Amino acid sequence: MAVKKRILIIDDHPLFREGLKSLIARNPGFEVAGEAGNGRKGMRMARELKPDLVVMDISLPDKSGIDLTRNIRSLLPETYVMIVSMHSKIDHITKAFQAGASGYVVKESAAERFTQGLEAVSRGEYYLDSSLSHKVVKRLAGLPEKESTITDARYEALTRREQQVMRLLAEGVSTKEIAERLFISPKTVENHRANIMNKLELHSTMSWVV
Repeated sequence: MAVKKRILIIDDHPLFREGLKSLIARNPGFEVAGEAGNGRKGMRMARELKPDLVVMDISLPDKSGIDLTRNIRSLLPETYVMIVSMHSKIDHITKAFQAGASGYVVKESAAERFTQGLEAVSRGEYYLDSSLSHKVVKRLAGLPEKESTITDARYEALTRREQQVMRLLAEGVSTKEIAERLFISPKTVENHRANIMNKLELHSTMSWVV
């Protein structure tokens, strides 16, 4: 029997923590090891539990989730962090990844995105909520709001299909609509999106989007 990945939840809203626990319980590969409502307790529990993954908010009553991410990753380099936050601004995403987070999901996203994020991050991969991807890609490519010309040199490293997907993401087209336009499945679009993020080294060059 496979060993379950142990998750620590850090969020100051009890009802939201309950919702996360419910989602995690649906996946047989994960279990909740503990929960905390503030940064101080979260850090103490992380030190004691040494979880495989920490799911946390950015806005905590006593400490920034960004700073806490940095502290946890410094103390426990084998522990991954996924941010689940109401903040969707590029600056927050940038700082989260620079602090050591491996995933970022907005709270208003569908449950499947949270689950996708958990699975990706637990495998050592990077995950960015698809509802945020077009914003990040647009900033990476240096695109103005109404412009669709991509000038970044790394664009040339993408395959022709990835370039098509990147252009559409930069224009704010949804995954479903991209799939329909290119006659591929939404899952394939998601795979292309992940490949684009990896090839652009989004996880290690987040300063591009500041």
